[in-house]
Amino acid sequence: MAPNLIGTAALFLAETTSEDTVVLTAKPSTRHQQTQVIRQPLKNNKPKYRWTVVWSNVLAFLYLHVGGLYGLYLLFFGCSWKTFLWTTIYLHVAGVGVTAGAHRLWAHRAYKAKLPMRIFLMICQTAAFQNHIYEWVRDHRVHHKFTDTDADPHNAKRGFFFSHIGWLMLKKHPDVKIKGRTVDMSDMEGDQVIQFQKKYYPVLVPLLAFILPAFVPWYFWGENGWVSWYTAGIFRYCFSLNSTWLVNSAAHIWGTKPYDKTIGPTQNLGVALTALGEGWHNYHHVFPWDYKAAELGNYRMNFTTFVIDCFSKIGWAYDLKTASIEMIEKRAKRTGDGSRASSNGDGEITNDHSHHHDDTIWGWGDMDMKLEDVQHVKVYNRLKET
Repeated sequence: MAPNLIGTAALFLAETTSEDTVVLTAKPSTRHQQTQVIRQPLKNNKPKYRWTVVWSNVLAFLYLHVGGLYGLYLLFFGCSWKTFLWTTIYLHVAGVGVTAGAHRLWAHRAYKAKLPMRIFLMICQTAAFQNHIYEWVRDHRVHHKFTDTDADPHNAKRGFFFSHIGWLMLKKHPDVKIKGRTVDMSDMEGDQVIQFQKKYYPVLVPLLAFILPAFVPWYFWGENGWVSWYTAGIFRYCFSLNSTWLVNSAAHIWGTKPYDKTIGPTQNLGVALTALGEGWHNYHHVFPWDYKAAELGNYRMNFTTFVIDCFSKIGWAYDLKTASIEMIEKRAKRTGDGSRASSNGDGEITNDHSHHHDDTIWGWGDMDMKLEDVQHVKVYNRLKET
């Protein structure tokens, strides 16, 4: 997900077909007879999707990326080591608010968190400025439920640029809103932390996303204000956005599909490194309720899991859900591309393509989740709620 910088969230670079057509192929009378192709207009009463560019967003993103490049230069050649370290730390803290908070906790309900942790993650997510949590969760659940269709806010089938940043430069496709209403958001409506952020978001965002990160270096160790703004403020924000966008774009285009070769999301190491462990996307779309969002036994490529496990140690994070080895192996053998099995020696891969779009879920609590899967999920640090 990403922010609506000014106005409504947008889409960009939709299909360029000017007329809907259908291809009819006539059966040849002999084996060598040339196939006759007849092109006829497809009668479709559905209104066409007209592109409406949100120029305020285009200009905002232009400034952000030019300023981000300038901030990158200052980060290495114009600021003190303290500002460099502060920018790096603030980047990771804000990022965790998105990955561990808006994504794994709220969007997918992959684990539960006590009030102090939820408040902390809400503050961090606000600093990342990627829309308030309610809107982030709604769009992300729609993305999972209707991946790579017109109802997907950042449909990867429209190309890298569209799924990366272009979708924020046009008004949303009508299907995003229509099918978005079918996704359950009652848990978000009953969360007081979410509602507080939503109510005061216009005040919290400029304070936490720009003023505070730029103020600290200037005030506490005398950094030039101009340098502070473009390093800890603009560059940090630009880098954070593009890291998140790579999950929507690169991790839906390039990589392997060891768990389900019939879907678009892939396993992408580069994205995992920049997005704090969110690049293991083929696994994540198959098991969206897994708090690790990956099948990794260590933290080297999944910083977010490390953070959640640390909070689990002090009891703030609990009911951590993850897929069992049996579930993973069964799914990989049934629908994977063979990359997992070949590396682990798990045997022959079948050609069963039984995974269809109708089976997709957005996370724990989706009514379409199979009872068999629910029963085989492993839950760690389970706490009895009072």
